[in-house]
Amino acid sequence: MRIIMLQDYEGLGTAGDQIEVKDGYARNFLFPKGLALKADKNNIKRFREMAHLKELQQNHALKQSRELAEKLQSLSLTIPVQVGEEDRVFGSVTSIDIAQQLKDKGYDIDKRQILLQEPIKALGIFEIPVKLHPEITASVKLWVIKA
Repeated sequence: MRIIMLQDYEGLGTAGDQIEVKDGYARNFLFPKGLALKADKNNIKRFREMAHLKELQQNHALKQSRELAEKLQSLSLTIPVQVGEEDRVFGSVTSIDIAQQLKDKGYDIDKRQILLQEPIKALGIFEIPVKLHPEITASVKLWVIKA
């Protein structure tokens, strides 16, 4: 049976591939799991429309990410921290703290999008990368100051 792959499946093919498989494998495994469609005229047309819509959505998400990246590049955050003797910071500044500061400024950024290698444990100015899209990473300036 000739099928169209809807998703990538290791050892079989990638999304959009038209391949030949045994009838039982298609009916009993691929179709119920939503991995493939039978390759007839209607389904080929349907797949092309789905692919086109998906491409439009990805382009829209990329455009929004670029706009957000431009706004974040000019943003500067300040986080006051408690310090002890010789300006040693009590605790640390984490991605959760940075995400909260961004939320307070009106940007809905998830803590997992903030690419902080390790928590910040010193006073100073830091450039914090924020991954907005697989292709776009913005940088936010962070000032860690005495409280």
